[in-house]
Amino acid sequence: MNRSIVRSLAICAIALLAEPAAAQEPKLRDVLERAGAYVAEFQRQFSGIVAEERYTQEIKAVARRSPCNARGMPVATRVCQEQLPYPVRSALQSDLLLVKPGGATDWLQFRDVFEVDGQPVRDRSERLTRLFLDPSSASSSQIVRIRDESARYNIGDITRNVNVPLFALTFLAPGNQARFKFKRTDERVPATSGPRPGEGSPFHVSTEVWVVQYQEVRPGTMIHTNHNKDLPSRGRFWIEPATGRVLMTELVARNRDLRATIDVSYQSEPLLGLVVPIEMREFYDGLRSGSRIEAVATYGMFRQFQVNTNETFLIKK
Repeated sequence: MNRSIVRSLAICAIALLAEPAAAQEPKLRDVLERAGAYVAEFQRQFSGIVAEERYTQEIKAVARRSPCNARGMPVATRVCQEQLPYPVRSALQSDLLLVKPGGATDWLQFRDVFEVDGQPVRDRSERLTRLFLDPSSASSSQIVRIRDESARYNIGDITRNVNVPLFALTFLAPGNQARFKFKRTDERVPATSGPRPGEGSPFHVSTEVWVVQYQEVRPGTMIHTNHNKDLPSRGRFWIEPATGRVLMTELVARNRDLRATIDVSYQSEPLLGLVVPIEMREFYDGLRSGSRIEAVATYGMFRQFQVNTNETFLIKK
């Protein structure tokens, strides 16, 4: 047989083999649908699990108009430490759990702080009772109190209550996806991980994962400023296209005054049969004030808990 004919046949065979593989690649809408179903099931399963969080926050720079500058001092936290109305570094230990107040449609993540800088929190039992056992508490007010309680020990002059690891996942919930525009991207490095995260980094994923960029486009955004103005979100999700599993999330919220970046990495937890958050990294920058806060949280000791439905109180195993 003529060699050129054989070569042509071989090229055709390769092309025929490659064509079905390309045709099998899912479309973005299919991946997002799988991710939405995954998030709904993940929330259902994770609502029965409590994790221990070790959370360190550190003020890297203070507002330019702070008392530290009154005498011409530089905006360095080591210089300003004794003059600030809050500590420059805080180490929290907490239990983190997913709750849904009565009448609420969305899950909330609750940070139950039990130790601050090595000292136990003394009013813990009373706070939990007020949060979860008050029968007169309306759903809306309870949601506000849970969010405020989870942010109770934040430090610095940048107010925030979105610093819980599962928050960005709610953007992928089926009822919320219409708020956003999504597109696939080749930008794979998380914002808080530096230019080249190592193989051992929790913020490193395989090449088979899709990176999907999102941008919030509807008014009535999921995050608001202190003055109740819209603060649109954008960022990326690292998603397994075949399963919809989310292995990393990135959340960026920015306006003229503030830029917040929150990255969360997930890994498999064999005993639970789930991928769970293992690390959260945060940067907060006051774009006008010059403030900067950085934080890192790690998660472990995942365990199940039960809910006594007569009292709607959390009882950990």
